[in-house]
Amino acid sequence: MRVGLISDTHELFDLGLRPLFSGCDLILHAGDITRQSVLTSLGELAPVWAVRGNNDLGWFGESLPQTATVPLGELSAFVVHELGHPERPVPAVRRILAQSGCQLVLFGHSHRPLVQLHQGVLFVNPGSAGPRRFSLPRTAGLLNVDGRRVRLELHALDKELRPYGPPLEASL
Repeated sequence: MRVGLISDTHELFDLGLRPLFSGCDLILHAGDITRQSVLTSLGELAPVWAVRGNNDLGWFGESLPQTATVPLGELSAFVVHELGHPERPVPAVRRILAQSGCQLVLFGHSHRPLVQLHQGVLFVNPGSAGPRRFSLPRTAGLLNVDGRRVRLELHALDKELRPYGPPLEASL
């Protein structure tokens, strides 16, 4: 299963997402979408699961769930916008994670790409695919799931797509 990972698009659908997410079975969006047109464009590439971010306001934001648990074959992913840190999740998320048994947590909010294995759970912040903020990179991720094995790649969304850091391979 090939899964696109994205967060913090802030009204921008970057055209580099088309080749990156081509062939994906699913796209997970960790919030701060701010406009339905972004989800519509992503939905032309693959089915999308999206959660509400702190900037997803009004009727659009209210139409999105705060969190989602998504089956990924033998694994499951928990999607939330604001996590805190993998070692110290905010209390509400900590309780859900303890009950869910998810092997992957996708989050956003900070705009900082992060990939971290913590206590057998893979935490991924794909960074921001929206307008550039500060000196932070613009990134999105690809997750390949084969049974309980995963391969995760982050990609920079510059003038041309390029890898952002080395891929991570793990069994979860």
